[in-house]
This record gives sequence, structure tokens and C-alpha cells, in this order.
Amino acid sequence: MRRLWFSIVGVLAAAGIAIGINLFADARLGSVQADLTASHLYTLSAGTKQILAGLKGPVTLRLFYSRKLGATVPSYGSYSDQVREMLRNYAAISGGKLKVEFYDPEPYSDTEDRALAYGLQGVPVDQGGEQVWFGLVGSNQVDDERTIPFFQAERQRFLEYDLTKLIYELSNPKRPVIGLMTPLPMEGDPRAMMMARQQGGNAGQPFASDVLLRQTNTVKIVPTDAQVIDADIQVLLVAQPPTNMPEATLYAIDQFVMRGGRLMMMVDPWSELAASAPSPTGMPTEDAHSDLKKLFDAWGIVFDPTQAVGDLTGAWRVRAGGDGVQAVNYVAWFSIRDGINKEDPATADLKSVTVASPGALSKAEGASIEFTPLLTTSARSALIPSAKLRMPEPAALLAAFQPDGKTRVVAARIRGVLKSAFTGPPALPEGVKRPDNFPEHKASTDAPANMVVVADSDILADRFWVRIADFFGQPTATPFADNGPFVANLIGTLAGGDALIGLRSRGDTNRPFTVIAHMQGDAEAKYRKTQQELQKHLEDVEKKLRTLRTGGEQEAGKARPEAVITPEQRAAIDEARADIVKTRQQLRTVQLELNRDIAHLETTLRVLNIVLVPTLLALLAIAMAFIQRTRRARARA
Repeated sequence: MRRLWFSIVGVLAAAGIAIGINLFADARLGSVQADLTASHLYTLSAGTKQILAGLKGPVTLRLFYSRKLGATVPSYGSYSDQVREMLRNYAAISGGKLKVEFYDPEPYSDTEDRALAYGLQGVPVDQGGEQVWFGLVGSNQVDDERTIPFFQAERQRFLEYDLTKLIYELSNPKRPVIGLMTPLPMEGDPRAMMMARQQGGNAGQPFASDVLLRQTNTVKIVPTDAQVIDADIQVLLVAQPPTNMPEATLYAIDQFVMRGGRLMMMVDPWSELAASAPSPTGMPTEDAHSDLKKLFDAWGIVFDPTQAVGDLTGAWRVRAGGDGVQAVNYVAWFSIRDGINKEDPATADLKSVTVASPGALSKAEGASIEFTPLLTTSARSALIPSAKLRMPEPAALLAAFQPDGKTRVVAARIRGVLKSAFTGPPALPEGVKRPDNFPEHKASTDAPANMVVVADSDILADRFWVRIADFFGQPTATPFADNGPFVANLIGTLAGGDALIGLRSRGDTNRPFTVIAHMQGDAEAKYRKTQQELQKHLEDVEKKLRTLRTGGEQEAGKARPEAVITPEQRAAIDEARADIVKTRQQLRTVQLELNRDIAHLETTLRVLNIVLVPTLLALLAIAMAFIQRTRRARARA
């Protein structure tokens, strides 16, 4: 009896200790987490923590998620769990500045009306038209709003980037200032525009890429002879820099980077844009290349302006001269599809980017920079001397083109601590003075610099990514490639600073059962041949049965008399029917066998999860208790 009371007291004490540990953990260890997922889905990057720590004011995030979506499409259920956990993690480390709210919009409810008013996207899940929601709206203390209309499954790998970018924009609602340094008429040509209006055309309009860039940024024009880049410029876009760019301007670009500015450079071995622009003499441009050799050499970037890149994959069909008009593949103009970096947030959603007479980029031997390709050619590419593109003959270029099996980088991200290409400010021409705000020389960057280099400035040209049409007097642009979003997205990531650029893509919560998939494939390959043979046999027997029922084959052109079925035919018909029944049974058996191994494996997994694992834990606990009891008995003895 005494042992029984000791056992009861022991059980109650153990229960009390377990409850106490749970209460303590809930009160003191609520923020302690362990991310055991293979891709570390819930571990926030340093960039996110930096942005959350630097929030300037309160931010509220409202997640609208319909539970019916997860019930209908289970993959979205696991995706929503990931979103919820990540939002809770954001709130936990924000120091109270980030508030998260969760809503389940029922049909025709006030919550659904709120989701609609915020501009979120409802998606129908059945023929009745009932909509489900899975979007996010964020607001700051001055009621600025940013939304993710619907969490697309394709963007799951970039969930942290999308959430952090939204929070960053709410915390920094002022538009980024982008400096634009280029001789190209991206803002439009007023004279050409005026002449086009008189003639009913659309020439001279601003580039569609420039219009897209100005939708989310404040664009500030920087002269191509500037000695200083203004301090309020966050990102400098240098497109097709002049070959005679002053040393003082190169120095200004260099020092802008040394002081932490982000830079996007677009150079070109042969610019179709520059070549098509009228020269002062009226003659065709003899040299339309651009380069920043002095800066590239200092920063470990290799670019040869005398060599362009051609690619058979994605080559444009153009008209070629000769005896008659014919269409040939112009290998110098091509669309990049498979060579788009899907791991970079700026390019992950792009489908196609068109380049024209681009160059090739690479990392200099021994350079300490990180070189991440963004656009890469296929293995069916080769180098073309840029001199051959001045007066190109597409048919001749195609005939002489020999792919060498190498891929080439057309655009890349560059990151690293850089040294200045100058030892000090260069001397100025006679009569030129330095501005009053001229800063002191800086020899290197304090932190890793971030920049993007593109070996093609024609990405900006309308002709390579949009079709311009007149719609009741207004030009409208219809894109057929993603050149504009390519530039705007990269500028956006650069404007977000190092914290956003450093965010990595992650795996998703969709963990396919690869073993089951392989077993299903093996089973299907094993039984598909048998199924096809049985199906053919069934069709033959059914055809034979139809023939027997009609009393034989009908002669061509003659009407069939009323058939008289003999006893032998009746026996054959019965035999055919029995054969059909047997064959159908065999087909059903094959279908069952096709999934038998998978069903067996599923049952085994359920047994392991539901029965075996708890049983093993229970046996382990009993064994430990027995060992402990034995030790106590020995100690007493």
C-alpha cells in the first residue's frame, strides 16, 4: 500500500513538474525558436533583422487568408503556415514596432469588403464563384499602404524578400532618388516629337523603360561631364557612357561608389541606339561602343568592347538583302530565356530579356569581388568582332557563325570591397573650376560595394521589348519582353540598400515524396505495356463481337439484309462477351497493381508515424525507468 501511495505521489509530482516547465517555457522562452527545416525557412537573414531594428515608426501588417483555400488546395495551407510563422517572427524581433493581424474573410462579410477595399485579389475556387483570399496589406503611422495582392506560389522562395521589402518601403516612404547619366534620349527628343506630331507619328517619345523607372522613383538627370554626384542620389544609372567621358566625371562615379552609392552601368560593344542616332556630320556613326575601362580594371571586371556576342538560341528573324527579301536568324540580336537568374529576386519572375549586339562580362583573375551572373547566353554562342556589326549582313554572319559550346555572361551583380581607380582628383582642363561641394578623396569603400553591370545598353530601347501603337492620339506600349522590368527591378533592389540585396532565396514548404514519385514512375513503366496490350485485345474482341452480331462483314455498296445468327455464331458471341468481361477484370487488376506499392508504402509510413515511433519512445522510457530502478536497488544493497 505504501508503494502505491509513493507511485501516486510520484505521478502527481511528475505531472506538476511538466506543467510547471510548460508554464515557465511559455512565459520565459516564448521567443526561443529552433529552425530544423532543410532550407532554414524560418531563419531570418541579417538584412531583415537590420531593417526591423531600424524601423522609424510603427508598422501594421494585416494578413487576409481564407481557410477554404488551404482546404481546397493543401499546398496553400502549408504556404499560409509559413507566412504566419514568419510574420510572428518579424513581430517578435521588431521591438514592438511591428504589429501583425490575421483575418479570415468569409463570403459577403465586412472582412471580405475590407480585403477588396485594400486592393487585394480574390480568386474563385469553385463553379459557384466563391472567392478566397491570401494577401497582405501593410500600413504605417501616416497611413501609407503597400500590398501583396495574392501570395503567388511561384514567389514562395522569395517570401522573406517580399515581406522585408514591403516593410522597408513603409518605413522609408520617400521615393528613392535615381541619378541618370546617359547621352541616349531616354527622356525623349522634343524636336523629333514635334515633327512626329505634325506627321501623325510617335517618334521622339520618352523610352518606355524611362517611363517605367519614373513610376516608382524620382529620376534626377546627371550631366555626362559632372564632377560630383549629388549626395541625395541613392542609385546612379550610367547608360552608354561617351567614349570621351572626362576623367573628372569618371572620378565622380568612382568616388560615388567609394562613399557607399549603388551603381548600375550599361556598356556596349556596339550600341544599336547610338548607331541609329544622327551624327553632327549626317554620316553613319563609325564607333558606337562604350566602356568604363579605367573603373573596370580597378574593380576586377573584364569587358572587351571589340567583341560582341552572338547566340543561335533565341536569335531574331530579320529581313536580309540580296536577290530577294528573305528572313534569316540574326545571331547578334537574341532573346535570353533559360539564361535568366531565377535565384535573384529582381530577375526571378522575368520570362524573356532581349539583347542586341551585347558584350561579355567576366571576373578578372585574382579579383576579390563576388560575381553573380544575371543574364547568360546559351552554349550555342560565340564572339563576333564588333566591327562586323557596323554594316551587318545577317546572312553572312549566320553562315560564318560557329558556336563554341561556351556560355557568356551579359549582366552580373558585383559585390565586394573596392579600391579607387584614382590616387586623387585628376587635373582639370584650363579654365575649369571645381565645385564648392567637392568632397575629399576616398581611397576605398568602407563596406562591400553593390553594383550591377550590363554589357548591353540596347536593353533600354523600345524596339527590343515593346510595340508602340496609337490609341486615340495616345501612344500605348505593349511589351513582348521583360527589358523594362529587368532594369526597374534591379534599380529597385539597389535602392533598397545592402539589407535587401543580401536577402537570399529559400526553398519552399512543398516537400514532394520523391521515393513515392520514383515508385509511381517505376510501377507505371512496369504496368503500362500490359495495360496497352489488354486495351488492344479488348478493342479487337469488341470489334469481333460487333461483326458477329451483324452476321458477318457487309459488302461495300450493298444494304445489309436482316442477319440470321446460327448456333455457332451465338456460341462465339457468348465466348466474346466472356472474353470482354475477363479482359476488363484484368485491366482493373492492372490499375490496382499500379497503385499497390504506393498504398503499401503509405500504410507503412502511417504505421511508423502513428504507432512505431510512440512505441519506441515508450519502450525507451520503460527501459530507462528499469535501469534507474535497478541502480537504486543496487545502491540500497
